[in-house]
Amino acid sequence: MSKKVFVLSVILMSLSLIGIIFVQAYFINDAYENEKERFKFNVKSALSYVSNAIEKKELDNYFERFQKLDSEKKIDSAAVSQLFIYQRNNSTKDMLIYKSDVLEENYKLSSSLFDIGLDSIDIKRIIGNSEMQVIEGSESSDIDIDKSPILNIVHSGVLSEAQRNSFEKNFRALAKQRPVYERVSTDELEEMLRSKLQQNSIDIDFEFAVYSRDLATKLYSDEFEKTEASTFSVPIFYDENNQSNYKLLVNFPGDNKFIFSSILGMVLLSIVFTSIIIIAYSSALFQLIKQRKISQIKTDFINNMTHEFKTPIATINLALDAIKNPKIIDSKDKVIRYLNMIREENKRMHAQVENVLRISKLEKNELNISKDRVDLHDLVEDAVTHVELIVEDRQGYIKTHLEAEQTSVLANDTHFTNVIVNMLDNAIKYSPDGPKIDVFTENVGTNILLKIQDQGSGMSKAAAKRVFEKFYREHTGDIHNVKGHGLGLAYLKRIVDDHQGFVSVESEKGKGSTFTIKLPVIS
Repeated sequence: MSKKVFVLSVILMSLSLIGIIFVQAYFINDAYENEKERFKFNVKSALSYVSNAIEKKELDNYFERFQKLDSEKKIDSAAVSQLFIYQRNNSTKDMLIYKSDVLEENYKLSSSLFDIGLDSIDIKRIIGNSEMQVIEGSESSDIDIDKSPILNIVHSGVLSEAQRNSFEKNFRALAKQRPVYERVSTDELEEMLRSKLQQNSIDIDFEFAVYSRDLATKLYSDEFEKTEASTFSVPIFYDENNQSNYKLLVNFPGDNKFIFSSILGMVLLSIVFTSIIIIAYSSALFQLIKQRKISQIKTDFINNMTHEFKTPIATINLALDAIKNPKIIDSKDKVIRYLNMIREENKRMHAQVENVLRISKLEKNELNISKDRVDLHDLVEDAVTHVELIVEDRQGYIKTHLEAEQTSVLANDTHFTNVIVNMLDNAIKYSPDGPKIDVFTENVGTNILLKIQDQGSGMSKAAAKRVFEKFYREHTGDIHNVKGHGLGLAYLKRIVDDHQGFVSVESEKGKGSTFTIKLPVIS
């Protein structure tokens, strides 16, 4: 699987997981809001019921007492209204006569009978009487209404509903002047609220109070606190104009816990299943990344082995070819020189076996490179000896201009020697003709600069920006085909970074390149 496909897969799976979590959160929040609305509806329903029940209980009580006070009722005035309707049936010639009488008797009753604090109360007694007659008709147009009717229906009695409505209106007008705490008690109010709330499946503690025009009355529970956001209210004790100065207020200290408890089971299941999905996803992703790391380490090992061994093998081959030369083999000093080169390059390859194995760990910051005080000039001279034979064979040169006075740095001599060799090796590879390489050192402030300048093919500005990326190689077409894996400069940058240094390149196509390493010096 390519890196782009792998990253895309991880992103898509992660977005899907995040989407699932957000959907779960949305549904949980939606369920919570629905439960909250249901809670509000049940509370308001209970409050409305209690408000109506208290008013009805008060009215029923006084109306019942009113009906039992016949001896106290004294007619103050009376009014009668009558309605007559005559209708002839053209088919039978019969006459229908409908007569309706309504008698309103007005009373003044002593208010002491109702404990409302006034001298008297006006009450109406309403009596209704209706009669329907059918008189047999004749051929003549006149009908004798004194004749005995063939049908006579009579209804009479007290109109209780009209009488109650009249009583209720007058009673409301007078009762509103009575203190509210005398109309209902705190205990009675609490008991009715608790009973109705429990019927509506709200079995939690609550606090209540009755306010008059936003001012507290004597009806309240001990710990009631009015807060606009969490207090429910309904009007109570309407007057004759269907207006009310009183409000019944209720709030619930533990309402959020109660509402949340109703969806707690669903929330817990959602958390459990989402956690299982996250754990399974994380485990799968961890295994994928782990396998990818292992695969990458294997690839890095092979590529770096090839890259790092190429220069020592080339040096050994050149040294062996030189020793086979009859002119060289007779010179003991030259033979010893070339044999020393072979031995050094062999030691270097042996060290590279360990170094290449550490590259992948170095990329993940898992490799602790031991560092000691070293002289950068010594490392430069050592690195030059590794490649000078190749440069001579290609009829080029390496010139050193080591002008820095403070040259002590904190570095790993093996790794940093490899860094310098890699820079020189690149200068050699990308020089079409004989390599012409200059090495400079100078002090700038508390740092030492190491510059390696060549006069090779150079690179474009776009390539210079990406040259330190792993596996990146500029496409050169058929003009100059240089073998490699794009690992040398990536390895170089990581080692320099680990030494708290900085590496950069300046290059121009066809005019060569200059690589610069800046390291802090130590006193």
